Amino acid sequence: MREIIFDTETTGFDPATGDRMVEIGCIEMVSRVMTGNHYHAYFNPQRPMPAAAENVHGLSDRFLSDKPAFGEKADELLEFLGDSPLVAHNASFDFGFLNHELQYCGRAPVAMDRMVDTVALARVKNPGAKLSLDALCTRYGIDRSHRIKHGALLDAELLAQLYIELTGGRQIGLGLADNSFSDKALAQTDVSSVQSTKVFRPVRAHSASVEELARHAEFIAKIKDALWLQPGSTL
Repeated sequence: MREIIFDTETTGFDPATGDRMVEIGCIEMVSRVMTGNHYHAYFNPQRPMPAAAENVHGLSDRFLSDKPAFGEKADELLEFLGDSPLVAHNASFDFGFLNHELQYCGRAPVAMDRMVDTVALARVKNPGAKLSLDALCTRYGIDRSHRIKHGALLDAELLAQLYIELTGGRQIGLGLADNSFSDKALAQTDVSSVQSTKVFRPVRAHSASVEELARHAEFIAKIKDALWLQPGSTL
């Protein structure tokens, strides 16, 4: 199954009050395996960047001034998303901005039944624990030492690793279900290069020798009141 793990950066918390999306990062995953395909874009929000938001992600007005508006990249983004489920951390926030931007430029919103929220998954698996991306990465041993500021693509990559842990761990690919990647790998294997290291040995004789039979009889004779020598014994 193809899934898209994504994250956004914005000018604030609420698109209904004029906040806009300024960055999106998407990671493609098939059967819980990251394929290496991704989509990443910055957008000109066409409004000033609040200092509080810039402190979080480091995206300034100057940096975003020559970036395209969301509408210029909407079709390209939608093509990458396809009809796959969309995974995000605190997904209602990211879906809210994504659908606001799509509607703003005349595109249909993404159906909410495609939403997968890793906060909800983490809450079930870790009741009472901190649910921030940083806290969960620490809990599951995911390296985030290179995360100095928030960034949509970087956070999506971390979230993809977290999603794997929340849905079965790194060994999830060991299941018996059909796996197109495994089939492809097998199809590309050059079996002629596989060397057999099995050593064949001659069959050993298993019958007791005359000498072994004599020693056995001598040992049995030393056993007193053997059950198999009792009258009526079927042993």
